[in-house]
Amino acid sequence: MNQELESRFDEFDKPAIIRRKLLPWWIKVFCWIFMILAVGAVGALITNLFIPNVNVSLYGFSSNTAYSVTGLFIIAVMLYKGFAAYSLWFEKPNAIIIAKIDAICGIVICVASFFILPLTSTENGHFSLRLEILLLIPYFIKINKIEYEWDNLESLQN
Repeated sequence: MNQELESRFDEFDKPAIIRRKLLPWWIKVFCWIFMILAVGAVGALITNLFIPNVNVSLYGFSSNTAYSVTGLFIIAVMLYKGFAAYSLWFEKPNAIIIAKIDAICGIVICVASFFILPLTSTENGHFSLRLEILLLIPYFIKINKIEYEWDNLESLQN
């Protein structure tokens, strides 16, 4: 009987699993930025119900209303980035796969904006290099590098 009580209380002596420590400081900063951005995206949707022009922009795409195809696309991307940031910050088990999808989608959208925006723009079709890609690639590499440890942190501590 005494052993049974001790074994139940042994769980409290284990150190807390903190996957967040695996994230570098710059990803932690961007987690907060994108969680706030997601709240702003919801705010843009609500605001645009009352005010006709609400500018939204991400990865080179922009719209002066949240309720257009481009605007809804931007809002959806902002919300997904916020969801990925939330998942990483609050150490969700599936956060790494969500973050990888976020990084890959961001890279694809940036590359697409290299080619789509010059063709659809009214400003002489200038090619613009999206600097966001310079952060998305290291983000994907770092997330990929910590994936094994993130997924197996519980078993590595035992």
